[in-house]
Amino acid sequence: MTTGSRDGGHGHGEGRQGDGTELARILDGIGPRLRGLRRERGLTLEALAATTGISVSTLSRVESGKRRPTLDLLIPLARAHRVALDQLVAAPPSGDPRVHLRPLHRERGSVLVPLTQYPGRVQVFKQVLAPRPPEPVVHEGYEWLYVLAGRLRLILGSEEFTLRPGEVAEFDTTEPHWFGPADATSVEILHLFGPRGDQAVMRAGPSTPAPHGPEDGGRLHQARFSDTGPSLE
Repeated sequence: MTTGSRDGGHGHGEGRQGDGTELARILDGIGPRLRGLRRERGLTLEALAATTGISVSTLSRVESGKRRPTLDLLIPLARAHRVALDQLVAAPPSGDPRVHLRPLHRERGSVLVPLTQYPGRVQVFKQVLAPRPPEPVVHEGYEWLYVLAGRLRLILGSEEFTLRPGEVAEFDTTEPHWFGPADATSVEILHLFGPRGDQAVMRAGPSTPAPHGPEDGGRLHQARFSDTGPSLE
């Protein structure tokens, strides 16, 4: 939405400022919404921490607005509260079974597109990640990352990996982890998140050996997609 400039025209800069104000309003509303959901369910911070694997101090800071929630925090919280991710950002409810792609423009130029509407066994997102400093997190769950474009830097505990288009990583999120661009340009990925204990099922590919050896613990793969789902190459 653009707003009128002082000379009666339309100021693009003011429109961008308005978008930023709207984003700030949405982000600022998530904490109180999370606190309300927790209290409605009669949960203490300690009980929610035990369910999600997120520390009590982090939960408290998110609910009070002292910390902006990241996707790694919102996914387990949405699952714990049994609500769709859209509900945490105050998206209007709809009876339409189709998933409407509503990109969420995040801080520092990153974009998140939810591809699943309700918190089922696995949630799927398309993400464009802008360069940002590493901030490893820990929480309950299991994640799969598929690189669409650019290069992805993945930190798992004390190890670090670089993934290129067509490569996949899967890991338990109880291990400290962070992922983002490997260089000064954005990276585009598909991001799947499931509860702890779920693991990706991939068909073995025909002949080409895997590019990564045993030293990566089997967590990095090249993948191709066909009508019947993902398979390894």
